[in-house]
Amino acid sequence: MRNRLLFICLACLWLVNNGAAAHLAQSPRQVITLKDGWEYRPVSSVSKKAPFTPVVIPHTWNVDYIPGTTLYNRETMVYQRPLNITEEMKGKRLFLYFEGVNSVAHVFMNRRTVGEHLGGYTAFCFEVTDQVKPGENLLEVWVSNAYRTDVLPISGDFNVYGGIHRPCHLIVTEQDCITPSFYASPGVFIHQQNISEEKADIIVESRLSLKGNRKGMTLKTIVTDAADRQVAVSETSVTDSVVRQAIRIERPVLWNGKKNPYLYHVAVELYEGDRLRDKVLQRTGFRYFSVDPDKGFFLNGDYLNLYGFCRHEDVAGKASALEQEDYLLDMELIKETGATAMRLAHYPHAEPMYDLSDENGIILWTEIPMCGPGGQAFTGYVETEGFKNNARQAVKELVYQKFNHPSICFWGIFNEILVSDGKKFVEYDDPIPFTRELNALFKSIDTSRLTALATCVDQTYYLGCSDLIAWNKYFGWYKDAAPSVSKFFDQAHDTSKGQPVGVSEYGAGASIHHHQWPLVQEDRADSHFHPEEAQAYCHEGNWDAFRKRPFLWAKFIWVFADYQTYMRQEGDTDGFNDKGLLTYDRKTKKDAFFFYKANWNPEPMVYITSRRFTRRTNPKTDVKVYSNLSEVTLYVNGKKQGTMRPDEMRRIIWNDIKLDKGQNDIRVEGKSGKTVLVDTCIWYYLDK
Repeated sequence: MRNRLLFICLACLWLVNNGAAAHLAQSPRQVITLKDGWEYRPVSSVSKKAPFTPVVIPHTWNVDYIPGTTLYNRETMVYQRPLNITEEMKGKRLFLYFEGVNSVAHVFMNRRTVGEHLGGYTAFCFEVTDQVKPGENLLEVWVSNAYRTDVLPISGDFNVYGGIHRPCHLIVTEQDCITPSFYASPGVFIHQQNISEEKADIIVESRLSLKGNRKGMTLKTIVTDAADRQVAVSETSVTDSVVRQAIRIERPVLWNGKKNPYLYHVAVELYEGDRLRDKVLQRTGFRYFSVDPDKGFFLNGDYLNLYGFCRHEDVAGKASALEQEDYLLDMELIKETGATAMRLAHYPHAEPMYDLSDENGIILWTEIPMCGPGGQAFTGYVETEGFKNNARQAVKELVYQKFNHPSICFWGIFNEILVSDGKKFVEYDDPIPFTRELNALFKSIDTSRLTALATCVDQTYYLGCSDLIAWNKYFGWYKDAAPSVSKFFDQAHDTSKGQPVGVSEYGAGASIHHHQWPLVQEDRADSHFHPEEAQAYCHEGNWDAFRKRPFLWAKFIWVFADYQTYMRQEGDTDGFNDKGLLTYDRKTKKDAFFFYKANWNPEPMVYITSRRFTRRTNPKTDVKVYSNLSEVTLYVNGKKQGTMRPDEMRRIIWNDIKLDKGQNDIRVEGKSGKTVLVDTCIWYYLDK
């Protein structure tokens, strides 16, 4: 018996010393996800007998276009569901937390206004403690995605889907809690101050909402590592609603991108005496980074080549109402290419993508929805207090809500906001003073990260408006893309006055149903013919220039996957931007996807391009293969055509290969160690 008690005592001591107690102390906070039981109808259905349509959240009502058009509903819908307040909730505080309602939400409880939120891509939180009754209550959300100049974005090459398109929750807390109402943030902010391989000095800032007497209240913060071992602890008496605790972690394991995306847990516990009142658990990673105008991006003192995709939250059949499976699939595809970074365009994305980026070591640029029209009409900026207030609100919500994610290194201020250049672009109001204001606002909240902006206008207008400059430039796709990509970015670097220059967008459209060889170079911007071969050729030319210029601090492809956009009348289907390296449904990877996989991912691979160009009328063709193997052999109808080594961009091209009439079996193979890798396709040569 004595030995057993001794064992239990030693086990408890081990748990405390190793930090497991931080997770064993369960928070009295409850988070109830409100997924089911919703129904909706247009607000114009004023009849009490007008039917509601049952839905599950997340949901959007305009997944598809109005038949025969590229128009979609921008109107107001009423969502409602019963909200049951149980006996266990008596004496508790109740908060409604919405992760995203696009674009304007007016929330009612039992037909009384709770609050309004402007902006569809950030979370918001309202306390409803005093507006509910025991038993069943009626929760209504009036949702509008109608065009308004006081709600961002007021322009942009993407669709603004309407609905409760991200999850929502009921949060139940004690009377004293870590507030969920401060810009719908976790209420805990981990400020990284001095980070190195020797130590990590952090300030944990916690914001409290206290109803009772503060005497005897303490805040305990426990930091545990990935193995759940306690590495630091701080306990502070509560004298104010904001508590800042200085903590040092000795010899931290640094969050090091894809090499080692190491995460720590920070548990913040609010006590009244020895009674736990609330607890919030956050993950973070400790890292330091910088950008050199001549040498590029450095993570933890080492150069890291940043390349990857711009990504929209838009999936076939769901639009922006994504589920966990969609985020997981996208991340697996991003990892397959070997990308190191991602730009979340053109608005704050849902929380799962930030979590997955933390876990997988993907560096992020994330931005507010201040979007310009690029080469289209109208504007992305107007000099009104409504517009500016919504942009200021978006900055605060983005930064506070995503503050603790180590993957985020760059806050984005805008995308393609125009200034009048006397040539192509014409502004409505001068955006430069307000851009400087937003840059200062980002910096006032978070001094640890860098700000960036994406321009398609002469960068000299915007020098000094952000830490970093990046260009949206489509060489090889538009007629006006001259001079060459190399010359352009060399000049941009030379005229940047020491401000780092990067690439925020580049690319070309492609339909997997359109093919052409030999390739005819032409302006395809407004064409309905977007051959897959042209996209690949365009990416090859751009990447050849970018890989030779380490001063480009990041290179982001436009775009990860095809998506819907009302303004596009081009490609094989109107209403789509087909510059994705994947189709809208994520089922088909275009040739250019494999070009980057061969260049970015060391996993052995071989891939035949133009594989979908199955019907051919030319008796001779080039056979192009992407591969990172040492050499590859080509066979046509079983006959060996030769063995070749890839060039610097992992391409192998056999010129003027003769096709037989009828079916041609194309086969390539190469070795990785003892493993033989093979790819095949079938082409048909038919007389004209």
